[in-house]
Amino acid sequence: MPKGFFLTTEGCEGSGKTSIVSMLERYLSGLGYEVITSREPGGIAIAEQIRAVILDTHNTLMDGRTEALLYAAARRQHLVEKIIPALHAGKVVICDRFIDSSLAYQGHARGLGFEEVLSINRFAIDELFPDLTIYLDVDPEVGLKRIHSHEGREINRLDLEELSFHQKVREGYQLLAERFSERMVTIEANSEIEIVFERVQAAIHAFLEK
Repeated sequence: MPKGFFLTTEGCEGSGKTSIVSMLERYLSGLGYEVITSREPGGIAIAEQIRAVILDTHNTLMDGRTEALLYAAARRQHLVEKIIPALHAGKVVICDRFIDSSLAYQGHARGLGFEEVLSINRFAIDELFPDLTIYLDVDPEVGLKRIHSHEGREINRLDLEELSFHQKVREGYQLLAERFSERMVTIEANSEIEIVFERVQAAIHAFLEK
């Protein structure tokens, strides 16, 4: 069985991350990898409880630093309880969001600063960064339109932010893609999901060849 690795997907709201994670799971399983998927915030019971607090639409008074600390706390528990054991067992871990979400949303869009949020999260992850991050780059207008037209998707607190906030999130991701170019691959995600996944497959092939 091939050796496992840590793969994350990132992007603004409505970028197609959840769909791509499911497609990647099937694809990599077909190549012989043992794959588990997860999400952030969440993935395990304690982190899911923190997720409920963070995304509750009633929590409009939440301070930006509080938000960043809650994400880091959920991430730490998720890492030690689920991700690290799976990697030690040789599995591929595919996670819908990880540290880059905190950097883009709280560090850049909330204005807390990349370095400040990175410091919090370095403490949380103990330098365990993803081996590969697929950044799905979508226009915020397109992503938000997808969300509000998707039947059955729960609207959370971040979905209700102004368009300008989501534009800052995208800007943050683009800056991160430049800074962490050794592990982040940018995929244009305004297209249909099948086309986007073809681009993701090409990025996965390039990574595996290394």
